[in-house]
Amino acid sequence: AAARAGILIRDIEALEVAHTVDTVIFDKTGTLTVGEPRLTDIRSFDKNEERMLRIAASAQLPSEHPLGKAVVEAARERGLSLSRPTSFRGVPGQGIVAEIAGETVLIGNSRMMEENGIDTFLSRQISRELEGQAKTCSTIAIAGRAVGVLAMADTLRAETPAALDRLKALGIDTVMLTGDTEAVARAIASGLPIGDVIAGVPPEGKAETVARLTKEGRHVAMVGDGVNDAPALAAAHIGVAMGSGSAVAMETAGITLMRPRPDLVADALVVSRATVRKIRQNLFWAFIYNVIGVPLAAFGLLTPAIAGAAMALSSVSVVSNAALLRRWKPKAK
Repeated sequence: AAARAGILIRDIEALEVAHTVDTVIFDKTGTLTVGEPRLTDIRSFDKNEERMLRIAASAQLPSEHPLGKAVVEAARERGLSLSRPTSFRGVPGQGIVAEIAGETVLIGNSRMMEENGIDTFLSRQISRELEGQAKTCSTIAIAGRAVGVLAMADTLRAETPAALDRLKALGIDTVMLTGDTEAVARAIASGLPIGDVIAGVPPEGKAETVARLTKEGRHVAMVGDGVNDAPALAAAHIGVAMGSGSAVAMETAGITLMRPRPDLVADALVVSRATVRKIRQNLFWAFIYNVIGVPLAAFGLLTPAIAGAAMALSSVSVVSNAALLRRWKPKAK
């Protein structure tokens, strides 16, 4: 029944564990949002926006990160000619370092700039303004000097508010986990019925966050779609992967949602609860016949024919009750 709804459950253990979940952590990008950010603002300090965009896009041609792809796509839409960097290195949770025409280009967050001795006074002022509009900012530095800021925005999935409302109605706490700054995260969460926001978490910190919440006594489900989410999916009581994400995430998770819809998360937990409820009901039917029948047989009040019929009726009751689960349907349309 779950598979027909696009919910693939790896094994019975995943199904049994999922019903205990009381906290769902969403990695923001690709789960609550579409995961396809678009370049919205170009702030060049020397007013030469085209040159800055061309260099930034060229530097990120080898990048697989959604933000890097957004910059490259924006440059191509403007018809800018790009050249591949002679060297490229990604710094997890910070940005990228590339070399173009003999000059070192840094693109990343304020932490990256500060660690490389780049003056971020002006970029911080601009970033603070744009982050208040729920935009993710990257500072561009060329040859050791900051030259501007690029801002990108992702789109919330249409199903996100309803998905969070459903989880709340089920008595489940929700958490948005993101590497964005606190300002960006709060701006995005302001219009959502989200329980808590944990911002500024680097890729390697996601699993640590899950472990911390688990130590607090919570039963955690982690929802993610990227390669960086795999350790957190493995650390949670149950990992839920979006089918539109990476193969690594799907391989690690106990449950995979074949449609990239966050409202299926609640359905996955509901079908788990329904299954466990049926298991308990079936245990009742399996035991009740024995609880009644064994004493009667011990006192010679139960003939073998009636005992055999009772045993058969017990099996029929269990199988028939379990078969009722086939009628389950998801609320996510």
